[in-house]
Amino acid sequence: MGTALLIIDVQQAIAYGERPAYEVGEVIARIRALAARVRAAGRPVIYVQHTCEGGSLHPGSPGWQWAEGLEILPGDRICTKRTPDAFHGTELQALLGASCVTELIICGLQSEFCVDTTTRCALALGYPVQLVADGHTTLANGVLEPWQIIAHHNATLAEITSFGVRVVPRQAREIRIT
Repeated sequence: MGTALLIIDVQQAIAYGERPAYEVGEVIARIRALAARVRAAGRPVIYVQHTCEGGSLHPGSPGWQWAEGLEILPGDRICTKRTPDAFHGTELQALLGASCVTELIICGLQSEFCVDTTTRCALALGYPVQLVADGHTTLANGVLEPWQIIAHHNATLAEITSFGVRVVPRQAREIRIT
């Protein structure tokens, strides 16, 4: 029983596409260091990869590949998804069950889409979540700047109480691995 790290959609097209995500290089560096800590603790590291037929996330396309700076090692798991929810129609819950995971650490791209949706679904499934507050990022959306979106999601997700389990935003260096 313990934690697992979910690294969501840190793929070339999302991280470095037409416009790079906000501070993406720094975010990837923090994710990489956190993944090393999680592996050293003997806990699972799971990379979630978004796939779409056609377009920049078509399997095998340059944009579908993992973003520069990530380090996927033997023993890390990869879970492919087709929706913003990493649990929907995937083997993620079976992977977590097989590793006796009782809590998730979530980071990745994009804050208001797949990170948000997967975090909410994790709560609904009974998983407490440590959201890596400085380990998720996004792009400006014409209404809000990326740093505002990130701060908003750190605050909003932490306020959800109706599932019983909670989201605790923590800086990458403060994440607790059990």
